Amino acid sequence: MAVFLALVRRELGVAFNSLTGYVVVSVVLLLCGFSLVDIVTKLNGGREAGPVVGLFYRSAYFWLILLPLPSVITMRSFAAERSSGTYESLMTTPVGDWQVVLAKYAGAMVFYALTWLPLLAVLAALRQITHEEAFLEVRATCCAFLGIGLIGSLFISMGCFASALTRSQMVASMLAFLFTMGLWLVGLGPALADNADAGTGRFLSHVSVLRHMDDFAAGIIDSRHVVFHLTGTLLFLFLTARVVESRKWK
Repeated sequence: MAVFLALVRRELGVAFNSLTGYVVVSVVLLLCGFSLVDIVTKLNGGREAGPVVGLFYRSAYFWLILLPLPSVITMRSFAAERSSGTYESLMTTPVGDWQVVLAKYAGAMVFYALTWLPLLAVLAALRQITHEEAFLEVRATCCAFLGIGLIGSLFISMGCFASALTRSQMVASMLAFLFTMGLWLVGLGPALADNADAGTGRFLSHVSVLRHMDDFAAGIIDSRHVVFHLTGTLLFLFLTARVVESRKWK
């Protein structure tokens, strides 16, 4: 456990000792600020039903943060180690492959969670502006953050897998973004599957992150959504570990 925590601290140290980490946080802050202006404009235009967090989810800024963020966070996880020549020295230390994979994943997840903290400030500011506690329902807010965490968990694992496949951070970022964008585009399927058979519609609905986030933002926790994201996360972490282990086959 001590080795694992040391690896996680190493990942976080690299993130916050580079300009990239601060640029990522700054961009998220900027987009959260734009979303605040957008939500206040909607509230001034008329009373909106549901919690404010639902308004944020339905804005374009939410997906501008959620879709590219994991690819930027994870692009250096393994690719930077390979390009800088520290990968082999890291893998020859007395740590297991799974420890390295899980440590890099955990470090990325912690950084991902920290970047979403500004959203709490946005919600607090809206509470002060509107003086409407109904807009900030505790259950809906907690469920929305659970959804952000679960979707981010799957996207981060995809990013780790993409980073393990190449030594180029740019290529890793592009691959990870293609994975996440592909899954997001599949989420558009239920709206386009009206003329498809029922089985196809159910499948598209099951894998739709848009549908999942709809439920989370409404304060609904569906165990099928939770299982889907956790299973997908484990699958991509397993694939990442297999790629890391493949160096032993050469």
